[in-house]
Amino acid sequence: RIKPTIEISSYAGYKMNIQGSIAPYFNEKKIYLQDLTPQLIDEFYEQQLIRVSANTVIHFHANIRKALQDAFIDGIIPYNFADRAHRPKKEVFIGSYYNREELIHLFQCIKGQPIEFAVLMAGYYGLRRSEIIGLKWSAVDFDYKTITIKHVVSECRIDGKLLLVSKDRAKTKTSIRTLPLMTPIENILMRMRASEKLNKEKFGSGYNHKYDEYIYKNEIGDLIKPGFLTQNFPIQLNRYNLR
Repeated sequence: RIKPTIEISSYAGYKMNIQGSIAPYFNEKKIYLQDLTPQLIDEFYEQQLIRVSANTVIHFHANIRKALQDAFIDGIIPYNFADRAHRPKKEVFIGSYYNREELIHLFQCIKGQPIEFAVLMAGYYGLRRSEIIGLKWSAVDFDYKTITIKHVVSECRIDGKLLLVSKDRAKTKTSIRTLPLMTPIENILMRMRASEKLNKEKFGSGYNHKYDEYIYKNEIGDLIKPGFLTQNFPIQLNRYNLR
């Protein structure tokens, strides 16, 4: 019912929560809808907090509440049991930032690595992973020295299949912004553009032209995937003993 009303990435997250955690728990305990109570939902939250964060359990709560609200509207249950359950308190994220010297050292360590462009864009501009991968050549104005953030690419998994999801907007309206094209970023972009041209000549018909408009690709034209950055960044941190 909810799938047509939300973005595919949100649907994938809901489905993963339900199939991976919520449904197995209640199925294993043989707790059916007619048996459900706020206390049983609280017990589920308590069990989940042993293995996952409070913020994750809050996502579970949102999924359960939405499903039960539909059941209440349809007249299947007398009230929404989740409204009387105890939603966990949200954990406050406290970031730990690199200072200038640490950033310079990081940039030196990852120079020439596939994640270099992502680390530079995050370090200089604070861009999100989806914003970096979603950058297109059309977003860069080499004449006026600007770069515009307005397109994102993320990934989600539905029924075991990995999907890339692209959209012409960032997380919020305020995330759509035009930034100055800093010299180190302009330099790496020029190198990437020259390398892309050489790769197209080198691989010929084997080159993937599907993502030509995007900046961040590998040597055969495939778009760099979000998961690649997530997996490789900590590897490089460990390799160079960086925090």
